[in-house]
Amino acid sequence: MVLASAPRRLSPGVGNSNDQTRRHNLSTVLTFLHHGGPQSRAQLTGLSALNRSTTGALVAELDELGLAYETEPADSGRVGRPSPIVHANGKVVAITVNPDIDAVTVGIVGLGGLLHHLVRRETDAVPTVGASIRIVQEILEGMRDELQAEFRVAGVGIAVPGLVNSRDGVVALAPHLGWRDEPVAEPFAAALGLRAAVANDAALATVAESIFGAGRGVQDLVYLNGSASGIGGGVLAGGVMLRGSRGYAAELGHTLVNSSGIRCHCGKRGCLETEVNLGLLLQVLGRDSAGLDEVDALIAAVPDARPEIERQLDVLALAIGTFVSVFNPESIILGGFLGSLYEADPARLRASVEAASVVGLAEPVRLERAQLRSRLLTTGAAELVFADLLADPAGTVF
Repeated sequence: MVLASAPRRLSPGVGNSNDQTRRHNLSTVLTFLHHGGPQSRAQLTGLSALNRSTTGALVAELDELGLAYETEPADSGRVGRPSPIVHANGKVVAITVNPDIDAVTVGIVGLGGLLHHLVRRETDAVPTVGASIRIVQEILEGMRDELQAEFRVAGVGIAVPGLVNSRDGVVALAPHLGWRDEPVAEPFAAALGLRAAVANDAALATVAESIFGAGRGVQDLVYLNGSASGIGGGVLAGGVMLRGSRGYAAELGHTLVNSSGIRCHCGKRGCLETEVNLGLLLQVLGRDSAGLDEVDALIAAVPDARPEIERQLDVLALAIGTFVSVFNPESIILGGFLGSLYEADPARLRASVEAASVVGLAEPVRLERAQLRSRLLTTGAAELVFADLLADPAGTVF
């Protein structure tokens, strides 16, 4: 079965005391726990706007469903009985998959964003859907005993660098992977015997960073992700993901930054992802490939790379200036190798963005690096799986 969730706000909302909305209230409480970590019953009562007895009943039901549990609080020194601490059950997990041109990364992520495992399997060639499935099967086979004994698996979330029709589970175009009109969710579901869903990797990263990272609490943000497959993006407007009529919104990597620049696979010249490019950066760093966690150290170790770093920063600033003018965000968040570029010279990028923006618009915008780093796409893919569970804890079967 393919997971298919309607677009909704990422925030939990408030509860409703009407008994007919019990499922909504369960969703509210579980979402608060998933997003905010362990909280007391008293805190949950205040956040959800429910009364104490309703909160207690909801917590008990989530416990019975195996989605939450309670512990005794630490001694606070206060008089009276302290409120128990409620936790989302991190043993309820999503299996996550991120295929890229040089590797397939598999994760095991629990409720609350708890990362249990992260395995990156390098490939000799760009992986096909079938090859990606086989790699995932091999990795999971090595974890079989632990998965069966320790975890309840809610499904599989797949983050793909390309245009994805999430409702159909089909990748319309992932040019760097060579996937076109490729069914992905159904083959994964059939091979693994689990519910599966697929979405654009940068859109999923936007969700993850807005819930657990630098975008926490921000209603309007632009996220840019840089990987071996290019640059993707996501936009959060008023707390809701910008999706577009067919779900392909925020292909920010194809923003024009140089009309006489390098020809892009899309047919245009001078797209952001051709001018600001991990491959070009690695060339001056003397490497054919590198994990994203390695790029910071490589930049620091190779002073001769400075001209290329500055060139890419200045081009990136042109694109960000456009995004500031178009979306008027509160925050711009940079992930993947774009975060490494930012760390190389934050002051230069900030000054260049201000110069490239409409006067006055860039000044209040926060420019920062993604906090989740190598966990970003894995955490985002898990949210794709958890969306249905959070929306209806009592009605989601797995």
